[in-house]
Amino acid sequence: MPNKPAYTIAAQIELLKSRGMLFKNEANAHHFLSNISYYRLKGYWWDMQTNVTNHKFNSDTYFEDIIDRYNFDRHLRLILFDAIERIEIALRSKMIYHLSIAYGSLWYLDVAIFDNVVIHSQILIDLNKEFGRSQEIFIKDHKQRYPNEDADAWKIIEVASMGTLSKLYKNLKHQLPEKSIISKEMGLNLHNELSSWLEAITYVRNIVAHHSRLWSRSMVKRPIERIVNPNGNWLSNTLLPVQSKKPFLIISCMVYLCNKVIPNHQIKSKFIQLINDYPITPIYKLGFLNNCQNHPLWKL
Repeated sequence: MPNKPAYTIAAQIELLKSRGMLFKNEANAHHFLSNISYYRLKGYWWDMQTNVTNHKFNSDTYFEDIIDRYNFDRHLRLILFDAIERIEIALRSKMIYHLSIAYGSLWYLDVAIFDNVVIHSQILIDLNKEFGRSQEIFIKDHKQRYPNEDADAWKIIEVASMGTLSKLYKNLKHQLPEKSIISKEMGLNLHNELSSWLEAITYVRNIVAHHSRLWSRSMVKRPIERIVNPNGNWLSNTLLPVQSKKPFLIISCMVYLCNKVIPNHQIKSKFIQLINDYPITPIYKLGFLNNCQNHPLWKL
């Protein structure tokens, strides 16, 4: 298909109007489209088309409703970033503590405690890249005082990314008691459950960090849904497919982990308040159905 010509903001509005979109205030629409690109907003109106080939909209599609969806999603990402930060810091702290006590300050270099040598080698490359980029004072101090010497785990793991932490934890040998201790302290009885959840949360973290759309997105990484003897309130029944593939399941995992590592956190209450602030926004697009409050995890 040949490339299309670029459209001015005014032409973008006229194009949307020709396809059936309604506007309560075109001046405001011009402002939004000047600051939020047409194609970033497109993901929020995609399901409001009667025909995705000729891009005709439903008869009651208002531009302002698209902006509400966009703002809802923006606030949701901020709430989830808060949750991910808490989970990441707790995981990092537990890995540093338990593995350093058991295997020494350079445990991350010890091939004997890892399951896959090739994966371990790649993780070390990633760790050293992250260490090399870090501008933390204690990292600069290490480089100055101990050039070319391996850093203690409590230094290098402290600046590891969520993705690297997830891979590092997953590659630990399954029989290591510390691997089970860490999962239990995070609220899960099996280390494979925690590995699955960390992979899914890392996936969402990357979406959030790049300011990408969570709204109505199908999750590529899906965490284990049925966990063995949960240590707190969890989901009570088998989920419908839409709840598993949309953000609902991963968000539920984040709330569960926060319940364990951060007592009296406000993640769930902030999310519920967000729903109340946007009463006409269809949250079923995120997998939150009318029965959600029947699940123990989501009861008020």
